Amino acid sequence: MTPTPYVMFKDGQCREAMDFYAGLFGGEVATMMTFAEGPMEMPAEKAGWVMHSTLSFLGGALMGSDDMGQYQAMAGCSISVDAEDFAGAEAWFNALAEGGQVTMPFAATFFSPGFGTVTDRFGINWMVGVYEAPEG
Repeated sequence: MTPTPYVMFKDGQCREAMDFYAGLFGGEVATMMTFAEGPMEMPAEKAGWVMHSTLSFLGGALMGSDDMGQYQAMAGCSISVDAEDFAGAEAWFNALAEGGQVTMPFAATFFSPGFGTVTDRFGINWMVGVYEAPEG
């Protein structure tokens, strides 16, 4: 078993976010169930919101849903992704930064040829880096 992050999206943004991440990272949305498909009664304007979704990407998964009233911005946690090269990581970072908030610009660091942090337009915190195999 592998731990899988489960993120909540505000204002019915889950479908848009998961589709965006699937396109960006070359993943596949494996599950997308709306509140209308579940057993709970929901206000008509929220029936199409996502009750549960699963995105398979980069050898792992991300689960998510639309929040139904207790949304709090993501704090104290980030999703970390590493690309094979600088150009790939920088492209991911720039796409996530569009409409979001850069908290650490993407640049070379003492621990990686490229690394940066960003909160995307959906309120999800990301750490984007370049993977380097350990020496030895």
